[in-house]
Amino acid sequence: MDSPLALYRRYRPETFAEVIGQEHVTEPLRAALAGNRVNHAYLFSGPRGCGKTTSARILARALNCEQAPVADPCGECDSCRDLARNGSGSIDVIEIDAASHGGVDDARELREKAFFAPVRSRYKVYIIDEAHMVTTQGFNALLKLVEEPPPHLRFIFATTEPDKVIPTIRSRTHHYPFRLIPPRLLSSYLSELCELEGVTIEPTALPLVVRAGAGSARDTLSVLDQLLGGAGPAGVTYDLASGLLGYTPDTLLDGVVDAFAAGDGASVFGVVDKVIETGQDPRRFTEDLLRRLRDLVIVSAVPDAPATGLIDVSGDQAERLVTQAARFGRAELTRAADLVAAGLTEMRGATAPRLLLELICARVLLPAADHGTDGVLARLDRLERRMAIVGTPATPEAPPPADAPQRAAAPAPAAEAPAPAPTVEAPAPAAEAPAPVPTEPEPEPSAPPAAPAAAAAPAPPEPAAAPASPSTPGTMSLGDVRGLWPTVIDACRSLRKATWSLIGQNAQVVDFDGTVLTLGFPSSGLRDQFLGGGHEPVLLEAMTKAIGLQPRIDAIVHQGASAASPAPTAAPAPVPEPDPPAEPAPPPPRRPRMADIQAEPADLHDPDSAVDRDDADVDAESGADLLVRELGAQVIEETPHQ
Repeated sequence: MDSPLALYRRYRPETFAEVIGQEHVTEPLRAALAGNRVNHAYLFSGPRGCGKTTSARILARALNCEQAPVADPCGECDSCRDLARNGSGSIDVIEIDAASHGGVDDARELREKAFFAPVRSRYKVYIIDEAHMVTTQGFNALLKLVEEPPPHLRFIFATTEPDKVIPTIRSRTHHYPFRLIPPRLLSSYLSELCELEGVTIEPTALPLVVRAGAGSARDTLSVLDQLLGGAGPAGVTYDLASGLLGYTPDTLLDGVVDAFAAGDGASVFGVVDKVIETGQDPRRFTEDLLRRLRDLVIVSAVPDAPATGLIDVSGDQAERLVTQAARFGRAELTRAADLVAAGLTEMRGATAPRLLLELICARVLLPAADHGTDGVLARLDRLERRMAIVGTPATPEAPPPADAPQRAAAPAPAAEAPAPAPTVEAPAPAAEAPAPVPTEPEPEPSAPPAAPAAAAAPAPPEPAAAPASPSTPGTMSLGDVRGLWPTVIDACRSLRKATWSLIGQNAQVVDFDGTVLTLGFPSSGLRDQFLGGGHEPVLLEAMTKAIGLQPRIDAIVHQGASAASPAPTAAPAPVPEPDPPAEPAPPPPRRPRMADIQAEPADLHDPDSAVDRDDADVDAESGADLLVRELGAQVIEETPHQ
């Protein structure tokens, strides 16, 4: 029993109308045949498997058709039947493989036989395949024959490398360049062939077959023939195609892309480990990841790319691409694609491809470590996405005050400041020593720690504190918080390095329901260290500063043992070291006195600190009175000011 022919032989085109993807060649040839303006020599060039030899056979059939001149062979005459797909062949159409018959002796033999007239047909046609393999001496032996052939002789040269055909031959032919077949056209062609074969093929498997064929019709049909041979009752499935062709499954690519978007290093390296454990090639995985990032870059720039056919993917995969692209910024995607492309180049010839793959993933995860333009733009993309998620009112208002903890605590005493003011005005009559009076305004710098807070308390701090927490928690999801968590860790570093080290290395976002953020720690000791070490207020301040969110924090042991959640903190008040303002509020700068520099921070909360130091009664006090009242000093002797 004869085995069936391969698909590329069974479905070889027999007319120019059946040749797909080469209309720029077939249409001029059909016009030349119909108008009887056929040249004596043609050169067909292009990639392998794109239809050069097939078109040469169709041209020979059309030339020798009994109804010629005609654009397409009739398929009914003796010559057309002899040259058909399953025909016996014609003695007047000779195919020569130049790879094995390209020497000068073969060219001389051809030249001697070419002058004999055709036996049955109108023309004797020589189809020289792989013409670039003909030696220079062989071409020189054919040169006179190709330049001035007898009327019954036609030459068709087919080659993948037209530059290797000597110019004297090339200049005497009509050159028709063939091209690779577009993916969408190949996909529809494969669907039609599967219907003719009566085999089902999943839509998600078609792009893999087309990709394996790389635009070559013959190579694509060979791949499809292999899959059809191994298909079961369900037909050609995605799992069969990806496993047999060696491509990375979409589940792994989706997992690593989602982990990149969330900044989840554990998941990223877990995917890399799975790639190695399942025996896949790290280079192929890197290549597939680069292709996925390329698709995401296009979708980010053109959201309807899958619908318009700009990207050849199935419907459900198109939805995944749109969702994944929305979680990145364009600069982030471009930077990641550049890093993966550079790493793929380094992998060629590398002895440790897994190590290079892990380094690539580490670079993609850490845009802050990249001090170049790409890293800055990637971080800017994260900030813009965070602002779009959290909302613009909350994010810019929280960071401006440099002393946020002081100003958050200042409005309460400031509201009560006017009450004790009359009691401070009592020592007004004490106006001794006329000499020190001009220098008494110098103590004014001692008031700035309280005076600016009392002056600024009614207006700026209240709007800044109002929109922080109540309006934003409900607008963010668990995925949003995980995606912005690296930014929160960076904010902790600028506030307190101990908190940054503890949370950055040990804490993990377990859950977020809009108001309560659950943090998981690997052990109860680390959880207790977080709860009892003053780290929670710092984390709340970092979240307010970085993402405008101030939820209640529930710290648990990550293995599942729940811990009692700490009491909710309304504002990040307990900051250990409040710094005094750098400049005094009054316009004229004065040199501070030693008594003012050594003032205790507790004066910030003293009701007397709200008294206006520009008051005339206060200016009337002597230096000794101020020292006694402000510092509780005991004056032994006062030397008059000279």
